[in-house]
Amino acid sequence: MALLEVSNIKKNFGKTEVLKGIDFSLQKGDVLSIIGSSGSGKTTLLRCLNFLEVPDCGTISINGETIFDASKKSKSSDKEIRNKRLHFGLVFQSFNLFPQYNVLDNITLAPILRLKDEKLTKEEKKKRIAMITEDAYALLAKVDLTEKARAYPCELSGGQQQRVAIARALALSPDILCFDEPTSALDPELTGEVLRVIRDLKNHDCTMIVVTHEMEFAKSVSDKVIFMANGVIEECGTPEEIFDNPKSALTQSFLRKSVELF
Repeated sequence: MALLEVSNIKKNFGKTEVLKGIDFSLQKGDVLSIIGSSGSGKTTLLRCLNFLEVPDCGTISINGETIFDASKKSKSSDKEIRNKRLHFGLVFQSFNLFPQYNVLDNITLAPILRLKDEKLTKEEKKKRIAMITEDAYALLAKVDLTEKARAYPCELSGGQQQRVAIARALALSPDILCFDEPTSALDPELTGEVLRVIRDLKNHDCTMIVVTHEMEFAKSVSDKVIFMANGVIEECGTPEEIFDNPKSALTQSFLRKSVELF
């Protein structure tokens, strides 16, 4: 059984069709890269998966359980939406760290806020916060930033901020970690350090969806690659199928232009 199954996801903004019926599945531990030109619907798809946008049509299932069905018109409560989002962690291209909090607080904020949904004694809450803090330090070690725990975002490089953002997304133990162009705001030197962290996560069987313009990275790290164009999946396959033997003329044209650009 696939970990994630996405069926016929559609999304309109007014009269503009952004997603026109997206279908794909993802196995646990696999890395899916989504490539395509700007405006093809890649980011909107991620936002639909993370319930930052509500699809107009389709279903989303995790481990065989349907967590979203557009045909059911009843509106989800805020708590239900928060619980659905826990299946996915999202790392934004612009980091989106809270500037008023230090690195450790950025990572622990969401897990500590979640404690409000649980009935805990004062002593139980204290122990849980201690555990959350310990886990945060472990995540900082994973992204090689332990020494920056008390630093503020303004004191970090772009690459360091993005690594903190990855640790923050992992803090809630999502089933799937999503990246939206994680290196687009970084210069080439800092890009490498973020991509190394993502590679390391793959080695630890982290299931990931990566929207990226880094073609060589997508080719080397992915188990499956989707090429999106005009709101549809134009082509889907292994990295070898997509990059070495693309069948679609649109895929061929995109990859040719990507080589010329980079």
